[in-house]
Amino acid sequence: MRKIILPFLSTAIILMVATEKDFGQDLWLGIKGGLSIPNLSSGSSGNPVSTGYSSRLGPDFGAYVQRKFNSRFSIVVQLEYSSQGGQKNGEQAFATPSQYQAFFPTGEAPEYLYANYKSVAKLNYLMLPILVRYDLPLGDKLGVYGAVGPFVSALVSAKNVTSGSSEIYADQAETEPLTQSPQSFASSQDIKSELHQFDGGISGFVGFSYLLGTGKIFIEGGGNYGLFNIQKYTSDGKNNTGAGVVTVGYTIGLGK
Repeated sequence: MRKIILPFLSTAIILMVATEKDFGQDLWLGIKGGLSIPNLSSGSSGNPVSTGYSSRLGPDFGAYVQRKFNSRFSIVVQLEYSSQGGQKNGEQAFATPSQYQAFFPTGEAPEYLYANYKSVAKLNYLMLPILVRYDLPLGDKLGVYGAVGPFVSALVSAKNVTSGSSEIYADQAETEPLTQSPQSFASSQDIKSELHQFDGGISGFVGFSYLLGTGKIFIEGGGNYGLFNIQKYTSDGKNNTGAGVVTVGYTIGLGK
């Protein structure tokens, strides 16, 4: 992880300490927080374990440093806590547990079984985006801006939380029940060891700011998308992280 983050952070520091003589920069510090609406995309993997996710809700918050090159262009380096993951509610597949092998004494057990329950993948990352930002004034106090750039991130925690009860089936059509009564799926499983510990991708947002005293209040909408599959094992399928994000915040200028 250090081989990924340290060069990335070094590049950010070089950009932030570029001389004022060359760029006429000024420095802004900001904090923000809001709502992350993540989902797990599965692409064309076709693995039933990794398909069928819908969005969930979670927090997103962070702090950033903005170095202006002029009145329009700047570089933003941000440290962000980002909620990722997704949820399923209804029929879904899971790898056949060893205790169900006895149900298939004369033949090979299927790779997956099926049941109807709810599962929520709660993944949380510490994200480091480096963004190019463009500001457009709309008057003396109001402005609109946009920013885009790459990020790297480190996995902080990962849990799969399931709930509900259901009969278990050997086929997706639910014509071959394996149980005589509904089985409980209430559990919370730490899955951090099953996922890669870092990710990387693209992040961006657009926002509106309003000058208030020596600082600015703002509201932003944007998102992020991970470019790498997060699972270590092919049996778990292939997913990419991604989220829509809405935040509000405050930024203050430190000088010109």
